[in-house]
Amino acid sequence: MVGDNYEYYDRRFFDLTVPIADIELLYDGCRWAEGPVWFNDHSVLIFSDIPNQRQLRWIEGQGVSEFRTRTEYANGSTRDRQGRLVSCEHGGRRVIRQEPDGSITTIVERHDGKRLNSPNDVVVKSDGTVWFTDPDYGILSDYEGYKSSREQNGCYVFCCDPETAETLIVADDFVKPNGLCFNADESELYIADSGRSHDPDGPHHIRVFSVNPDNTLSSGRVFCEVDPGVPDGFRLDVHGNVWTSCQDGVLCFAPDGTVLGKIRFPSMVSNLTFGGPRRNRLFVTATNAVWAVYVATTGIQKP
Repeated sequence: MVGDNYEYYDRRFFDLTVPIADIELLYDGCRWAEGPVWFNDHSVLIFSDIPNQRQLRWIEGQGVSEFRTRTEYANGSTRDRQGRLVSCEHGGRRVIRQEPDGSITTIVERHDGKRLNSPNDVVVKSDGTVWFTDPDYGILSDYEGYKSSREQNGCYVFCCDPETAETLIVADDFVKPNGLCFNADESELYIADSGRSHDPDGPHHIRVFSVNPDNTLSSGRVFCEVDPGVPDGFRLDVHGNVWTSCQDGVLCFAPDGTVLGKIRFPSMVSNLTFGGPRRNRLFVTATNAVWAVYVATTGIQKP
């Protein structure tokens, strides 16, 4: 029945959802769907099918087609301020940018002379700096990358200036840093730690940090714990609510960290993004599928 996918823990969630809007299946031909990013000027959703080494595109009324193949196990993606696709490659162990002519530019692949682990998710700040997480998921097996030894001393969060190629560690105390997202004015950065994916006692929370003028982070604290499962990808809406993946759906947390409710999906959710002409449609990648559902809020505006 329409509405059966919603769980309301707080009355505020009623104002953020459209209870009569059911979840819609857009595509179910992936092995592990990830990295959704919406391009409003082209009305297209780009997402990754990591094990199949491809990125796909969905257009309303036209369905899904291949966007790029042999992607070196591309995972999370975003759009930069010039409208170019920026992606994390597990296999290439780098962050790349696709130019308008289709060519690929490497933004960063090493730190301190050593190869990165397997960049996972990425955001671009308004000053052009590229922020990304670097857990080791892509080198643990040959399923989402190439099994290999870790060269970095840990799993870090980085900030890279593409103009100077300077890459700095901005957080070094995560077990498996995963999704990340700035708030509307970029004064705060939210970062997920999905360490429980490989350790029952590992972290399964989202932390929030103050962003300093020199692009360092301070005053980190746990914003929320995600249960069941772990936080993977997440986004903020214009009211400061955090919408995050969890084991069986998408959880919504208020700006104060209170859990408001959940939208359930049939399989494990990996990531999500706001899109559509009014940015009021939530696009969700979940195991082999991509879903969409209309909500009563709007995602933070991107260029």
